[in-house]
Amino acid sequence: MNADSVADLLVSREVIDYDQREDLIYNVEQTGKDIVELLEEFQILDRDQLYHLIAEDIGGQYLNLEGYQPPPQVISAIPAGTARLHEAMPIQFTDEGLMVALADPLDPQRVEELGFSLGQTIIPAVAPPAQIRELIDRYYGQNAESMNDALALLQREAAALTGDDLENEANSAPIIRYVDLVLYQAIRERASDIHFEPFEHDFKIRYRVDGALYEMAPPPQHLKQSIISRIKVMSNLNIAETRLPQDGRIMKSVGDQAIDMRVSTLPTAHGESVVLRVLDRSNVNLDLENLNLRPEIYEFICDTIEKPNGIFICTGPTGAGKTTTLYACLRKINTIDSKLLTAEDPVEYDVDGILQVPVNEGIGLTFARVLRAFLRQDPDRILVGEMRDLETAQIAIQASLTGHLVFSTLHTNDAAGAVTRLIDMGCEPFLVAATLEAVLGQRLLRRICGECKVAYRPSEAVLEQLGLRLSDIGSNSFYTGRGCEKCNDTGYRGRQGLFELLDVTDPIRELVTERASAVVLKQKAIELGMQSLREDGLRNIFEGITTIEEVLKYT
Repeated sequence: MNADSVADLLVSREVIDYDQREDLIYNVEQTGKDIVELLEEFQILDRDQLYHLIAEDIGGQYLNLEGYQPPPQVISAIPAGTARLHEAMPIQFTDEGLMVALADPLDPQRVEELGFSLGQTIIPAVAPPAQIRELIDRYYGQNAESMNDALALLQREAAALTGDDLENEANSAPIIRYVDLVLYQAIRERASDIHFEPFEHDFKIRYRVDGALYEMAPPPQHLKQSIISRIKVMSNLNIAETRLPQDGRIMKSVGDQAIDMRVSTLPTAHGESVVLRVLDRSNVNLDLENLNLRPEIYEFICDTIEKPNGIFICTGPTGAGKTTTLYACLRKINTIDSKLLTAEDPVEYDVDGILQVPVNEGIGLTFARVLRAFLRQDPDRILVGEMRDLETAQIAIQASLTGHLVFSTLHTNDAAGAVTRLIDMGCEPFLVAATLEAVLGQRLLRRICGECKVAYRPSEAVLEQLGLRLSDIGSNSFYTGRGCEKCNDTGYRGRQGLFELLDVTDPIRELVTERASAVVLKQKAIELGMQSLREDGLRNIFEGITTIEEVLKYT
């Protein structure tokens, strides 16, 4: 159940005051506990009292579904995928419509979307979420075929959808059901991106899990425009504009997860290509401790982010997890005695206690302009999403010199490359040397699935690619994933960061001032004790976290 909605209801009913509301929300975020659990723990309300209050607020019934057995015609009123996506259990048909018990009845958008999807008037009811989930599991099973069912239904109803009236078709029940199910399945598989790609003779839907793309069964090709229009409707984009790129956002709750999807459309030769970047808000709780950094890097970063001024840069290719690392750093220093400001394009996660500004190049709100305004806002720490140009880099250096700690990202291959990139942009080497505290280079690799992990002995040829000989590896074991149901037969599940830390010490500062090349800087840093990305990769191989193939691919 959405914690904010429940807390707002309790404030409006004068059960708690505003300060208690803030304490409750803070505890939900810190402990990860359900708000219902915390209300009982703090002896504010028990479950029954809360559910009665919610039922009264929405004008519905509070039901105890213990031992409830719905008739088959009621079960068939909601398809399995829709029931799971909206956490909705059908109860009975009434004169007014279909009564449905919802795990989050305080979300009016969910009720509206469910009604649209089913072409029914929905009468929301309140029941314990655990009972609703148990009934959905019991009566709808795991239902692996639900995507095929939705596709079959779409094929049957496709004849009636001609692609002429896009707005009506985008809001038609089969299209809504199908798109909802695609999003649900991709999110359930932990996808980071969902791609809708139109080609001349087919329409592909692919999703990226742990960095690799997988294809879904495609829908009828002539429905591509209706499906894309549905996504544009959900993200409040102009469905009539198909010649220009557009950006939007979809907010959805899947189970008890708040999912935020960034939507980007791109006109191509065969229609609009749409990509959804899935931002799981539960990842905001990611702590620096959970990034699996080497102890010396963890301690160094903890010291650096407490400094009063300087620049800390995170570098690596797109999708290397730079933003996640910097959020984890910000979260560590997000205290009551520190003012934090961020300029991002776009704002990826909402974090309490941090003022976040979305950059908008279209109206002239550039990184440089936002950063200049930041300096008049009395901040202690500043995050600049990306140093894209000389002006932004110069103001970041200026902010550092005037007593602010600045975090930012750059797209370079390694940590040493970030230093030379700043100088190539036009920054004065002596200013870079004076302000830069450290550069963290990183990559994201897939982790071996824990369920099907097996040890094996690699061939000499493979070891040679890593720069190793059989005599070097001694008793070290190597692992790979066989592939199982848990990891979709890929052998991988989840991802792990590789890190190299360039500590900008006095010898490095001298080289920076002399405009030394990235190769010279890297050699000097390794002399001074820096472990390269490849060496960190070897550590992860020997610890059984990842495979040789992944390390060779990314380093």
